[in-house]
Amino acid sequence: MSTPFTLSITATPADIDELGHVNNAVWVRWIQDVSTAHWLSLATSEQNEAYIWIVTRHEIDYRGNISLGENVTARTWLSEMPRGARFNRNVDFTTADGKIIVTAKTAWALVDRPSGRLLRIRADIIEPFMA
Repeated sequence: MSTPFTLSITATPADIDELGHVNNAVWVRWIQDVSTAHWLSLATSEQNEAYIWIVTRHEIDYRGNISLGENVTARTWLSEMPRGARFNRNVDFTTADGKIIVTAKTAWALVDRPSGRLLRIRADIIEPFMA
């Protein structure tokens, strides 16, 4: 398992749906936001220029929600080593009182930016995440 990466997020008016809470599509965007921030925190500038990650699958469980102005802490980590071009990333969203309200397991694939082709994830790319 990798060291978890965290990001604090506050719900803005654009995140709120007609039910008065964060829209499910926003949770998906936040999954991407925290995953991208994790990559950018560890990748070299050369790696960031050479590669891009794409989502191939989302599994999301919604157990609660937040309203305008409320905060969550997004926590992401890798629970297993990559297989070929793909790996699974876990994400939890926790409220200020410690309740996990959204959990996700997402599958990501590594793509070569110039060619658009899938690439096998090499050890030097994944090592910083598994430290």
